[in-house]
Amino acid sequence: MKSAYHSLEDLLAMIDEPNGSRCVKLLADKRAEIADAPGSAYNHQAWPGGYLDHVSEVMNIAVSLFEMMDSLRPLPFSRSDALLVLFFHDVEKPWKYTTGPDGVVVHREGLKTKAEHNAFRTRLLEEYEVELTDAHRNGLKYAEGELDGYSNRRRAMGPLAAFCHMCDVASARLWFAHPAADDPWGRRAR
Repeated sequence: MKSAYHSLEDLLAMIDEPNGSRCVKLLADKRAEIADAPGSAYNHQAWPGGYLDHVSEVMNIAVSLFEMMDSLRPLPFSRSDALLVLFFHDVEKPWKYTTGPDGVVVHREGLKTKAEHNAFRTRLLEEYEVELTDAHRNGLKYAEGELDGYSNRRRAMGPLAAFCHMCDVASARLWFAHPAADDPWGRRAR
């Protein structure tokens, strides 16, 4: 199974309405601000423009992984659900980092903690009137793992969150240096 590497615009078009148009508007409104943002300070897609590369990468992984997994056993969420969560899972990152006087990438004040990240994401979701289900909210909360929410007595991460976490881990830990300009899967989607 060989998949095409989709542009970010094509991926957003795969998100059901009304959220698809709202994501397109957010990207259009903020693109100039976020175009050169790194995907992280060091661990993955840490180059100028790496944020958009990471978002494109996780969403492309989701398209391919969804098709394969859903063919094995029907998934209890849609491809659109996964793409929506993944589009927003790191939305604070373009504003989270700045370059210090020594050239080192550092965290900005007000965006250092998970609580601050979540508050920033919530403000953007509300500003663009993105409609979330409980599964979407759980997906956003746990896309990066259960972290402090883990318990051996209850399941914190729902199925959508688990799927999005798999996509994020693949991008951030397996393909942390991709998509490269000469990537065999596709070109940078910026």
